[in-house]
Parts: sequence; C-alpha cells; structure tokens
Amino acid sequence: MTDRKLKSQSQEDGAEGPDGGWGWVLVVALFVSTSLVFGLMRGLGIFFVEFVQYFEESAQAISWISSIGLAAQQFFSPLGAALCNAYNTRLVVMTGGFLSGLGLILASQATCLVHLYFTMGIISGLGWGLVFTPMVATVMANFTRRRALAVGLGFSSIGLSSFAFNPLFQLLVETYAWRGALLILGGLSLNIMACGALIQPECHSKASTKVDSQSRSSRPDLLQRVSSYLEVSLLCERPYLTYALGVTLLNFGYFVPYFHLVAHSRQVGFSEYRAAFIMSAAGVTDIFGRIASGWFSDLGHFRVVHLLTLWTVLAGVFIMLLSVSSWTGSYAVMIVISLLYGFCSGALTSMVFAVVPMIMGVERMMGGLGLLQLIESCAGLLGTPLSGWLRDMTGNYTASFVVAGSFVLLGSLTMTTLPHYFSCAEPPPPQRPVFVDNSETLNLELGQKDGCPSEFNHQTVGQRESTH
Repeated sequence: MTDRKLKSQSQEDGAEGPDGGWGWVLVVALFVSTSLVFGLMRGLGIFFVEFVQYFEESAQAISWISSIGLAAQQFFSPLGAALCNAYNTRLVVMTGGFLSGLGLILASQATCLVHLYFTMGIISGLGWGLVFTPMVATVMANFTRRRALAVGLGFSSIGLSSFAFNPLFQLLVETYAWRGALLILGGLSLNIMACGALIQPECHSKASTKVDSQSRSSRPDLLQRVSSYLEVSLLCERPYLTYALGVTLLNFGYFVPYFHLVAHSRQVGFSEYRAAFIMSAAGVTDIFGRIASGWFSDLGHFRVVHLLTLWTVLAGVFIMLLSVSSWTGSYAVMIVISLLYGFCSGALTSMVFAVVPMIMGVERMMGGLGLLQLIESCAGLLGTPLSGWLRDMTGNYTASFVVAGSFVLLGSLTMTTLPHYFSCAEPPPPQRPVFVDNSETLNLELGQKDGCPSEFNHQTVGQRESTH
C-alpha cells in the first residue's frame, strides 16, 4: 500500500508522471499528422476555384466537397475512438493514414462532383476521423501540467502547413493541373501511417483489458460495450452537453475563411498568388497563436475556459472584419486582418482541447473527444455550404463572413453558461460514475502498469485506500 502511495505521489509531482519522455515523440507525430489533415483541409481553397471552373457548378455545390470531408472526419471520430478503446491505437491511426491518402488519389481521377464527394469527402474524411482524435487523446494522456503547451506545439503545424501549403498547392495546380496535384497530395498523406507507427501499443491496451475483465465478470451485451467505448453516459451530463453545443456553434463559422477566403480575395480583385498569400499570412500567426496560448495557459494565471472565451470572441470579430476590410480595396488591410484572425483562431484551438479533460476527466477523454467530434459534425457539414449559398444569393462573400463570425460569437456566449464558469478557481475534477464494484479493481490494475502514465490512477488508489 505504501509503495502505491509513493508511486502515485511521484506521478503527481511530475517526477515519473506524464510530462515528457516518449510523449514528446508523440507530439512530433501529432505535429506531422495534423499538418496532413487540417493543414491540407485549409489548402483546399485553392482547389475550390479550380473545381468551380472545371465542373461549371455553383459555389454551394463545390462547397459540399470540403464540408463532407470535414463532417466525415468529425462523424467518424467516435468510430476511431471506439476502435482504439477496443483494439490498438497504432493500427487504427495507420489505417486512417492509408484511407486519407487513398481518397485523394482516387479523387484525382474524378469525372463528376459525386465522385469527389465520395473520395475527398467520405473516404479521406473517414481516414482523417481515424487519425485526429486518437492522436490528440494519446498526446493529452501523456501530459499533465504541460498539456496545453504540448497540444499547442502539436497543433502549430496546422498554421505552418497553411502558410506553406497554399502557395505549394497553387504551384502544383499550375504545373500538374488539379488532378496531378491531388495525386501528389494523396501520396503525401500516406506519411500519416509513419506517425501512427510511433504510438506504443502497450500504452493503449487498457481498454481491451477493461473489456476482458467485464466479459469475465458480467458478460455485458454488445450495446453495453459500444456504450462504454463511446462514453455515451456523457450525454446525460449538463457540462458536457453545454460545452458540445458551444463548440458546435463555433464550428459553424470557424472553417469558413479557410475554404472561402482565397475565393473572396480573388473576387475582390487580387491575383491568384496574392490571394493565396493572404491565407498563408493567417497561417503564420496561427502558429504563434497556438504555442503562445498553450504556454500562457499552463502558467495558471487564468482559467483555461476563460481564455478560450476570450480567443473565441476575438476570432469571431475578425472573421466579420475579413469581409469589411475588402471594402477598402487595400491589400495591406486584408493582410493585417488575416494576421489577427490567424493568431486568434490558432489560440482558441489549443484551448478547445485543453478544456476537454476538465469537462469529462482524463479517463473518459478518448471516447468523449470522439463523441464531441460527432456532435459538431453537423456544423462542419452545413457551415461551408451555408456560406456558399449566401455567396450565390448575394453575389459576394460579405454576408458569408458576417454570418460565420456571428456563429463563433454565439458559441462563446454559450460557453459562459457552463457550471462554475464565473468562478476564479477550477472546480473539482470530474469523476467517472461507478456502477459496478469491478471497476475499482480494474482501475487499480491499470494504475500498476508501467509505461502508461495517467494522472487519474492515483485518485482511484486514494479513494480505495480511504474506504478500507
């Protein structure tokens, strides 16, 4: 009993806790994989213009390509989380990397929009869903005190890739046409498989151990197992539902500039490369925003949820100003607003995921993240087509950006209704509801595993010791 106390205390102090070691290798893997998921998504605005010209379709119809891909990534995230809980995270991520590349390779041979909907949308979206949530949850489980910084560093690649990919995609399109460019990007996406190979499988076997233990003791049916993998019980908890609603509203407008800012800039009158550079400029400050917000959050001067609200409000305001700035016809004004928007949008992303363990606890993070992605998938599906429809109705993107910014502001307002939001101190960490006695024994067994640090093990040990 004493040895357990000492081990728990050492993890709590950070000596052997999840704040380094192989976790930094996983941060690098997250850095690369997110650049090949969301960095690539943001660069699809280059192909948006090409698709409109080639297929001679409306902006709304073309917008469904990126929206289906984004929605599929979010919709299939619970599947990725459930498969990781049931089987092997390394295999799941590597499979996702293969599907993401396969979808883009098949898209290069598209002859109609339906083909692009299925390949770039569903197949690549499924691959992205199997990659993103498991990678994020894996990194967050390996860090405690420096979690926000680790996630910020991993996500900083999105801004870096946004800066590099937009001119690169434009060059590829001009050199090889959009078909050749998609073929090259498909091959590039296959590198996600190497990122998945860096995940240590022994650090993610706890879910399968849990299932085996439950099967031996109570023989739960398939529905109960799926419910456990997906953490469906979170849907009965008000804090989680409130946060999911806020993130969903945020998601309606967050991605609109990344899909339509290039087209908006070209409509205003800027050249192809100058329009692409506006998006790249936002990507530069996005990098600093993610790292700076993660570092500042870990200092502990302010609650993470308060910082999230601040960055969300500012991002919503600057999305609106992106359309207003075009009225001046000044390229410099557009660049400045894009720089400010990029910083705020990058800063809020790190905070969105850093708040998650405080809402549901680290123990339920894998399934909870996947469920959150599923809930917000409707916003990812409808947000960009709504923006495209407004453009078709009005003839420009002004209304599109104003409505997108309004959704972001509404999401930040929703988060202020979270329990204990106006408290200056963090509320007590949430605990998983215990329905059977076997769960306590199981948590003790998991806490004794080496190489799989988890900050919630010492809490369970302490509770058991206090009751005996």
